[in-house]
Amino acid sequence: MRVLPRPTRGDDVRLFRWVFPFLALASLIPSAEAQDVGRAEFRVFLDCQRIRCDFDYLRREIVWVNWVRDRQDADLHLLVTSENTGSGGRRATLRFIGLRTLAGRDLQLLASTAQTATDDEERQELVRVMGLGLAGYAGALGRGTGLEVVDHTPIEIRETGQQELVDPWNRWVFRVTANGNLSGESRASSNSFSGSVRASRTTDDWKLTLSSRGSRTSSHFIFEDSTTYDNVTSSYGFDGRAVHSLGPRWSAGAQAEFDRSSRQNLDASLRVAAALEYNFWPYSESSRRQLTVLYSLGRSQFDYADTTVFDLINETRYDQRLIIALATREPWGTSQLTLEGQNYLHDLSRNEFSISGGVSIRLYKGLSVNSNAFYSRVRNQLNVAKGGATDEEVLLRLRELETGYRYHMSIGFTYTFGSIYNDIVNPRIRRDNF
Repeated sequence: MRVLPRPTRGDDVRLFRWVFPFLALASLIPSAEAQDVGRAEFRVFLDCQRIRCDFDYLRREIVWVNWVRDRQDADLHLLVTSENTGSGGRRATLRFIGLRTLAGRDLQLLASTAQTATDDEERQELVRVMGLGLAGYAGALGRGTGLEVVDHTPIEIRETGQQELVDPWNRWVFRVTANGNLSGESRASSNSFSGSVRASRTTDDWKLTLSSRGSRTSSHFIFEDSTTYDNVTSSYGFDGRAVHSLGPRWSAGAQAEFDRSSRQNLDASLRVAAALEYNFWPYSESSRRQLTVLYSLGRSQFDYADTTVFDLINETRYDQRLIIALATREPWGTSQLTLEGQNYLHDLSRNEFSISGGVSIRLYKGLSVNSNAFYSRVRNQLNVAKGGATDEEVLLRLRELETGYRYHMSIGFTYTFGSIYNDIVNPRIRRDNF
């Protein structure tokens, strides 16, 4: 038998000083038996993908369900996705997917908001539509006691019906943006300005877009030997495009685009192109899944600021592009994969092939993994300046450099465990460190 030494009084004091704070915190944590959900046992898992869901607000407004952290513990999986509408607003698609005793009882609802809607108005509409769908399931489970439906539609509209839509803008939507940035310290300073103007009109048959953009960045540096380095980069562009619906799966489009960029050695470039796209699934399912094949044929006119590595100061070239894109949003997660190839018709060796993709997968209760990757093999840089770039331009990425490839990759995972319930909202002291 091994006898351990008896701790001294000093050891007891030191041990108490270390253990007491944790004992005090532990005493504040309620036991599992003491946790009282306080709601009817109707468990809902909320899954918001590519949309801003104010979960705190939703939990405060819809208190008659149990929000849970994981799909495995839910009676209902609520999948929310979102798309931009032609008027500049947002349309959320809410898919109610029945689980366990509700398996096979699925429902889909839409929540639309205008371009001018505030964040508060958007979340109010989302809660309204969400509540309508959840109420039906609560009734199916026999847990709708205490719920009632209230119609807030003005009486004159209820009596006469919805009036014919009058739109003085004829569905045209305009957007103007302007941004400025100024920063500096004792040996470095920079400022930048950018802006854009966009006009768009969207109907079931046509999508029209006109836009212009511009930016200018100025930088100033002072080196150890008191010499200075100043640089100014700028870019401007205009483009217009028209897309016509040819049915539930086919679309055709035309585009004209003008660009000027000091970084890309472009004094002026103009490209006009036509495109044809086929979607293997109807476009009506685009909020959930898409598999598209797009082919375009274009003509480009280039005027370069400096002579290129091919000893040209201007040229006209024809090009073609093929893009295959897959995107899905399902209860298990999201995925996207894009394959793109393009080349100039005068020399097929001047081409670029790229592949990019991303996936977010819910593997098990509380465990999910996500990754993104991109790779491009580049052989089509016609615009690279012959003189090369200075060390400063390379370090600051002020001039496009000749390269044979580009890539980036990221991967990560998250794991959450503990109580299955996610009902309580407590916004106090949100900082992790204080």
